[in-house]
Order: sequence, then C-alpha cells, then structure tokens
Amino acid sequence: MSSKKKTCIVLGVTGGIAAYKACELLRLLQKRGMDVYVVMTKHACQFVAPLTFETLSGHPVAVDTFERPATWEVEHIALAKRADLFLIAPATANIIGKMACGIADDMLSTTVMATKAPVMIAPAMNTGMWENPATQQNIATLVSRGVHVVTPATGHLACGDSGAGKLEDVSVIAERAIAILEKKKDMLGLRVMVTAGPTREALDPVRYISNRSSGKMGYAIARAAMERGAEVTLLTGPVAIQPPQGVRVIPFMTTQDLLERALENVSGQDIIIQSAAPADYRAKEIAPQKIKKQGGTDMIIELAENPDVAATLGKNKRADQTFVGFAAETNDVLAHAKGKLEKKNLDMIVANDVTAPGAGFDVNTNIVTLITKEDMLSLPLMSKDDVADQILSGVLKLRK
Repeated sequence: MSSKKKTCIVLGVTGGIAAYKACELLRLLQKRGMDVYVVMTKHACQFVAPLTFETLSGHPVAVDTFERPATWEVEHIALAKRADLFLIAPATANIIGKMACGIADDMLSTTVMATKAPVMIAPAMNTGMWENPATQQNIATLVSRGVHVVTPATGHLACGDSGAGKLEDVSVIAERAIAILEKKKDMLGLRVMVTAGPTREALDPVRYISNRSSGKMGYAIARAAMERGAEVTLLTGPVAIQPPQGVRVIPFMTTQDLLERALENVSGQDIIIQSAAPADYRAKEIAPQKIKKQGGTDMIIELAENPDVAATLGKNKRADQTFVGFAAETNDVLAHAKGKLEKKNLDMIVANDVTAPGAGFDVNTNIVTLITKEDMLSLPLMSKDDVADQILSGVLKLRK
C-alpha cells in the first residue's frame, strides 16, 4: 500500500443556500484523490449540519475558533499549513468582503488569512449583491492578489430572481481546483514581456486623451505566466490595480513611452504579449497652460498619429520569439483582427468584441477568439485568469 501523502484541500463553506452543493463538491474532490478538510462558518451550519461534512470527509469540521481542539495544536494555523489549496465554495459576499479587507473574525476568515496555499473562491449570492460595486471591487482586489475566482453562473436563483450569482456547477469548480493543483511549471526558463493598461496623451497640464483599458487582462497574463514558471516583465500604463508579486514592473505613460520601454526590453524576451491599449493619436501641440473656454467658440485640437507599437516591434522579431497582439474591436471583429495579425507580424492575435456583455473593459471576465495563421479558437465567457491560461497554452503550442 502506498504511503504517499494525499494532496490536501481545505474546503471553506459559508452561509448561503448553495452550501448543500459543497457536499457533492467534496465527493468529487475525493474521487480525484484529494484529502478534504472542511471549515464552516456558523451561518453555514444553519444550512448543512457539520456532522454531514464530518461523515463525508472523515475529519472533524472546524467551526468555532475557540473550541478546544481534539489534538493540541492551534487549529486554524494547522489547517492553514496543511492546505495545498484553500477553496471556499460557496463564497458569500460577506466572506469576500472580509478577505478583501483583511478581516479575520471567525474560524474561516482567520484560517484563509493564515494560509500560504493558493486560494480559490466560487461566489454564490443574489444578483444584486453580485453586481453591487462593493462586491465587484472586492473581487477585483482579491484577483489582484492572486486569488482564483470561479465566476458565478447565470440562471434562476433560490430567491426567485434570475441573473448572475448562481454557484457554478460543482464539476466545473472541482476541475478548476484540480487544474490549479496540477499546474505544471511549463514556462520555466522562458522570459515573457507583457504590456498592459492604457496610455495618456497630454492636451495640457490638466487634461489628456486616454481610453477605458483597466489593465486587468494584461495583469492576469503576467500573473499566470509567473505562476507557470516564467520570468516576467510587465510594462504597465496607469491603472488602479496592484501588480503581481514577483513580476518586474516598468511603468509607462504615453504611447511613445511604451514604445521606448518595449524596444529597450524586447531583445531579451522569448514571448511578447501586447495587451496594452496605446492611443492611436496624440495632440500635435501640448498647451503649456490649462486650456480655457473661449466664450462659446468651438475649439479644434489638431492630432498627430502615434507610432504603431506592435508593428514597430514586429519588424525586428527573431525566429525564436513569439509575438501576441490584441484586437479590441466594436465591429467586423475577426476581419480586423486577421488584418492586424498579418500587418504587425504577429504569431497570434486575441480578438474580442468590447461591446459584448461580460467582455472588454473594467470587468473580470472576457469572451475572446485566439487567431493564428493556421487556426482559430473561439472561447466562451470565462474569467480573465482563465483566458490568460488559454492564451499561454496557445503560445506554448505554437513554440513546439
């Protein structure tokens, strides 16, 4: 009989109607060879008794921080150290808010704060709660810290509403958990440069031309590449999210800045993924003082075309380098993307319709099509973290 230690998942269960689905999730994880320990909030115990999880898991269920443990150990620290993955499903708006703000006031929030294992959450709540700006900001904060989020499904909810907020199918959650645990360091030894975020082109000392790029997609790619073992350089425009730890960060402001920083670093890279959104035009002349109204007279600003960053880099691409571009379009998406693939000497282009719900700017999900010279793969709505992994897997396939 093998004495090999089983991979341990600590499963956090919070107080939502979907708590009963965590029982099936636990069973699916066990079938994949996982050893599952359960931590419940007191509210979760109102939906499913701890005895149910104890029977299924074969381990005591942790609920009360101050309950005397069966063995002499600080239980929340012991569980935090034991975890190879910390999974919270369902994750209510309450636990998401606690995690984002660093609040540790019960067994679950204390344990997840203490763990150094990867953390994954599967939110489930009312549509209004999910779409609330506070929840979305908390999700964005957790994503920026490297927490994996299984975006809730859309459907009929227990409260009678229909919309986003339904716990994703437990088989999907289980597969995501296994994928995180089995993620290979398949990018070890590769150097990856990622560009992300918008540019700002000054009109005067106060105003500028910019766009709606949040940088979330580029940051997700940088984080995914780092997790897969790559040495990552992130060229970032002005964004409101924290860069992943362990990534070399180089800021830029204008399109010209981006081009210069990219040219300085491109020769040392194996893979270049350009998800930044540089402005096509800049003011031909920047006013030295704040521009004032002209008493009802229209003002005309003359614009000059900016250099094409991707095309400029593509002119000097080496045979051993792989270049990926993005085409954020509003019409004729695939046609425009295919044109850019050829014009900019790219190996792959990621095309998306930024007008589609759940895609584009300021959201944590995306709907994209990966286009190469030989193939095209359309992906369904998924988190930007999942899109990032799909892009990187596609790149590695190209490099074989």
